[in-house]
Amino acid sequence: MTIIIDFPGIPKAKERPRFSRRSRRPYTPPQTAAYEQSLGWASKLAMKGKAPLQGSLAVSVDAHFPVPQSWSKRDRAAALIGEIRPKGKPDSDNLLKTAGDALNGIVWLDDAQIVDADIHKYYSVKPLLHIEVTEL
Repeated sequence: MTIIIDFPGIPKAKERPRFSRRSRRPYTPPQTAAYEQSLGWASKLAMKGKAPLQGSLAVSVDAHFPVPQSWSKRDRAAALIGEIRPKGKPDSDNLLKTAGDALNGIVWLDDAQIVDADIHKYYSVKPLLHIEVTEL
């Protein structure tokens, strides 16, 4: 079984936890929490009421980013056909972490079930996060 999730918008990576000044307890920054919650809703739609997957999983994450407006037409064209790929922030592992945490309890029971992961970053006219989860 394969689950496919297409989440429109500029992909966001998991931010480092912040610490409360009063209690010194860690918390997830509000922007990250909101993005993960929205991604969770999109994954619920993709699951169509099915229970979370329980076995070993392979996950592929494709992050499609907008081409910078300041780039020349030649560079923009090269980026859109894949000759130039995003190499800056956000880090690929943090993109996977965002997906892992957002889909916990919805697509899978725990992201520890992921035994194989691929992460790709591209430029695109339509920014989105594309996630494919396959039961092994």
